[in-house]
Amino acid sequence: MSASLPVSVDAERMVAGRRSFEGVLPVAELPRLVEALAKDAGEIAYNLDFEQGQLGDPELHVRLVARLTLECQRTLQPFEWPVEVDTRLGLLSREDDAAALPEACEPLLLEHGALQPRRVIEDELLLALPLVPVKPGSEVLPGAWSAPEQAPQDAEQGDAATHPFADLRKLMEASTRHR
Repeated sequence: MSASLPVSVDAERMVAGRRSFEGVLPVAELPRLVEALAKDAGEIAYNLDFEQGQLGDPELHVRLVARLTLECQRTLQPFEWPVEVDTRLGLLSREDDAAALPEACEPLLLEHGALQPRRVIEDELLLALPLVPVKPGSEVLPGAWSAPEQAPQDAEQGDAATHPFADLRKLMEASTRHR
């Protein structure tokens, strides 16, 4: 086990030696992840185990725990999002080998047999983020439609929404009747 995370490793050698990497990584050191967050504060606890899979294929068992700060798209307020990742990645030298992986294993294509652990951690965290971050417990905005035939309500005034093309519809209906 090693506390330091190398920039790049030879995946085949790591699997043969059954190497593991465990430690804590600052969120601020992952630039692509930081772009998706409201703040770059916090740490990521990681555990990476290079193993032989059930079928003898090389695998990387990735376990991550973090609390990431996202911006709620409903309230525009920051909130903490707990993330736990526990996944197995099949280490592939060719894309064609992906079909032979076990069902519970995601493919990871290696670049000339090399693997960048920080990039793997960053990719897995990006995949774990919600598409549209919404703070748990934030209320639905007023003015929601309760039935399709009801007119939408203006959220601030409670008035029925205006329909700018209503007069145009009346003119078109009148012109078709006079033909």
